[in-house]
Amino acid sequence: MNDPSEHGGAAGGTERGLPGAGLVKGLAVTLKTMTSRSTTQQYPDVAPELPPRSRGVIALSEENCTVCMLCARECPDWCIYIDSHKEEVAVPGAARPRQRNVLDKFDIDFSLCMYCGICIEVCPFDALYWSPEFEYAEYDIKDLLHDKDHLGQWMATVPPPPAHDPNGEPAKEETAAARKAAAARPVPPAVRPEPGADPGPAS
Repeated sequence: MNDPSEHGGAAGGTERGLPGAGLVKGLAVTLKTMTSRSTTQQYPDVAPELPPRSRGVIALSEENCTVCMLCARECPDWCIYIDSHKEEVAVPGAARPRQRNVLDKFDIDFSLCMYCGICIEVCPFDALYWSPEFEYAEYDIKDLLHDKDHLGQWMATVPPPPAHDPNGEPAKEETAAARKAAAARPVPPAVRPEPGADPGPAS
């Protein structure tokens, strides 16, 4: 006959808790929650405290845009619409005038945008920025198509960039400038000891 202690019986098993211990524990958690201060923010009466890198709306710096079309090509939703024309610029002393792209249309359809941030990451001239503003809901979905003038107005709400971490890696521009300055600095000629002079103690 098998020993009941081998199968966790009353003789060898763990003692069961007191009846109602789970209920008391649950009520204690409820009481602690009821007496603690609430952290709910009463929006819209109280403005929310957004993180510094929150993704609200995309702002456009029109003077930085060179119409390279990278943002429109990389957009997974195809919600960026760009149109431009070429303009000749006379350069003094040049054999012929140079051409530059002039931005005519830059629209973002926020009803299609998935806020992935790819357009901002691939822009090589810092023409697109994240703004923490998110209160731009419309009654008509067609009004979510923001043109370049509307996107330019969001630039006033773009926060300044964070300070550089002194323990982080230097920016590529700083490294390139330091390398160029070191290459342009003249190297002093090696000083040779005069004949008969004491060369000093040997290391």
